[in-house]
Amino acid sequence: MVHYTCDMCGRPLLADEDIRYVVKIEVYTACDAMEMDDDDMDEEIWEMEEEYGQDEAPCSAEGFEDGDYKTFRFDLCTKCHKKYLQDPLFLKSWNKTRFSEN
Repeated sequence: MVHYTCDMCGRPLLADEDIRYVVKIEVYTACDAMEMDDDDMDEEIWEMEEEYGQDEAPCSAEGFEDGDYKTFRFDLCTKCHKKYLQDPLFLKSWNKTRFSEN
């Protein structure tokens, strides 16, 4: 039997009883093709489609060096899912952290 645990709070999740949410995050280097003007971009996209095919992008994961592409997968319980959707980058909670001035 597969056992799941919420990656935020550590609560065990039962596969047949609890609702489980999955969060997938991809981190990769951005392609800077957006800096061209519209006419150049349309022409460049057309050339890329011819060269690579429509299903294969030149900025695919295979083209990245180590550290340029990373994926993350997290299982969340219902309570943590709601918290995550309210602040996915944890900016609110990060800004609340204050250290005393010693």
